[in-house]
Amino acid sequence: MAGEITLSQNPGETLKKWRRNFGITQTELSSHLGISPSVISDYESGRRRSPGILIVSKIIDALLTIDELRGSSTARTYCAMLSDGGSFGRICCICEYSEPVSLSEFVGRIDACVICGDADITIYGYTIIDSLRAILELLPDQFHKIYGRSTARALIFTGVTTGRSPMVAVRVSHLKPGAVILQGIGPAEVDGVARRIAELERIPLLATTISAEDLAKNLNNR
Repeated sequence: MAGEITLSQNPGETLKKWRRNFGITQTELSSHLGISPSVISDYESGRRRSPGILIVSKIIDALLTIDELRGSSTARTYCAMLSDGGSFGRICCICEYSEPVSLSEFVGRIDACVICGDADITIYGYTIIDSLRAILELLPDQFHKIYGRSTARALIFTGVTTGRSPMVAVRVSHLKPGAVILQGIGPAEVDGVARRIAELERIPLLATTISAEDLAKNLNNR
């Protein structure tokens, strides 16, 4: 975390990403650090000079301490992400971005349509998941591995028929993605329950009929 923040070309945006990954508000973080919420806001927006490694370390310690007071659920999840995934690599492909990418720009490359939610957000990567294999082979305690290094990412489920199963999996997961993209169906084919879950979780939901092969090729050519 410290290395990614301090070495990033946009440390404030990276700092904000990690704070949101832990589900901690600016007010909670500033209260724990004994500073004004505006200080955190200024760091994240770039209005204040980038924090040095000492301040970054204090912020990270605060995030971990607050998470520990909540039961360390997020820290345990990230630790599990680093463990061996076995056949996990055959089920999905995970890509990380060094800098944030506009979701609207991202979906334009795969000809996706917005079903619900706001595409005016940024993501730090994407995960392409074989929906059928994930259902048949992915163990419940492995699902969090699809989030890679950041939950601020697009989860792309391929071979979808209605979208209900992927969204139910997202619904019951502790971690939530930045967006969900259903490959293989058009907007009219998206299940009503899938749409409702996306609305309840406030997760942008999109669909594309582009083939899985073309989808992967278009993203790899970025």
